Amino acid sequence: MEKEQVKHIIEAMLFVSDKPLFVNEIKGVLEDADVRQVKDTLAELAKEYEDTNRAFRIKEMAGGYQIVTNTALASWLKKLYKTSGADRLTGPSLETLAIVAYKQPASKPEIEAIRGVNVDGVLKTLVEKSLVRIVGRRETVGRPILYGTTSEFLQYFGLNSLEELPKLEEFNITEKDIELPEHLRQEEDGGSQQNESRQEEKQDEVNQSSEENR
Repeated sequence: MEKEQVKHIIEAMLFVSDKPLFVNEIKGVLEDADVRQVKDTLAELAKEYEDTNRAFRIKEMAGGYQIVTNTALASWLKKLYKTSGADRLTGPSLETLAIVAYKQPASKPEIEAIRGVNVDGVLKTLVEKSLVRIVGRRETVGRPILYGTTSEFLQYFGLNSLEELPKLEEFNITEKDIELPEHLRQEEDGGSQQNESRQEEKQDEVNQSSEENR
């Protein structure tokens, strides 16, 4: 398959996709292309868009690639397109999502302690929108559910990884502003110690069993 044809096919795939495409997904369609060729073609297309100052850009996000509009045109697009109520995040949702993103894994009591309000409904909404997911339980009293962000979260905000999250200082916020209350920190530390103690006990049991079997 000729190089130019490969480029056209990849560009068309990105154009029709409503989500980031992974390199292996693209390679799966282009059976004769290898990973290096796909990545080189994506880089070539991205540079072409940049050099010709196109209205579009190819951005790497959530581990894949997607065609997005040039951010310089955002103010004009806002006049044409208004986000629907179903997709738009409210202030409480954004605040809760920010806490989860920067503190994850975070439990509901921790989020409520920082926000000062009940977040049952907000968390339910964020989970339904696939922006937040359950990642486990904290080893403290009651074993509260822990929440973290998803790949859809990265896609929603145009991020490739959590490392690309803006620094808190950019919002005039410090770590102290989202610090857990003392009683929750103590519970968390206590839970970690209990968990380490359980692991040590299990290891002792394994070692004792091994010695008995010798």
